[in-house]
Amino acid sequence: METTRVLLVRHGQSQGNAEGRFGGHSPTPLSGLGHRQAEATARALASERVTAIYSSDLLRAVQTAEPLARATGLELTKTPALRERSVGLMEGLTFEEAAAAHPEEYAALLRRDFEHVLKGGESYRQLLDRAAAELDRAVEQNRGGTVALFSHTGTICILALHLMGALDAPHLKPVWLSSSNCGVTRFSIEHGGLIRVKALNDTRHLAGI
Repeated sequence: METTRVLLVRHGQSQGNAEGRFGGHSPTPLSGLGHRQAEATARALASERVTAIYSSDLLRAVQTAEPLARATGLELTKTPALRERSVGLMEGLTFEEAAAAHPEEYAALLRRDFEHVLKGGESYRQLLDRAAAELDRAVEQNRGGTVALFSHTGTICILALHLMGALDAPHLKPVWLSSSNCGVTRFSIEHGGLIRVKALNDTRHLAGI
């Protein structure tokens, strides 16, 4: 049975993470800690026979993926399809500032309202549509290989729930899977139909950082 391995990797700590700000589509770079996390992640994944590397085109994700691309000699494919959800008016604000300035939008975010389109931003449904299509393409183009996709906590949550079939119901419950900075979520996709969850938010490679 042909099997494709999928590694969903959250970016390292960004300057925005360190400051408690919404990242969204903003070009916030990695912090010093984030760079160390990225290097440790590259060392851990370099031995896993990765055959393709994809990344959100946002700076924090690209900077996290680059060490693995260098270690493996693989080309890094950057795509806006793997970006974090755009939070529109709340982008770049601290969580406290967003709650004060845009209480309705902030409340919809906390409710994990799947269909709500944030003002100036997008809904989780729109995030699912773009990110899942990119994931499907990556798996199809790399059947039998190991695909590493560097992305963001919201996008990884939605893709993991998508692979598990949790987003197919007509009425969706607010479920959230958290990813730590440089946490790795692993799936095996057997092309006869079975999808195995191998690990959620694996951070063992970050011990001691």
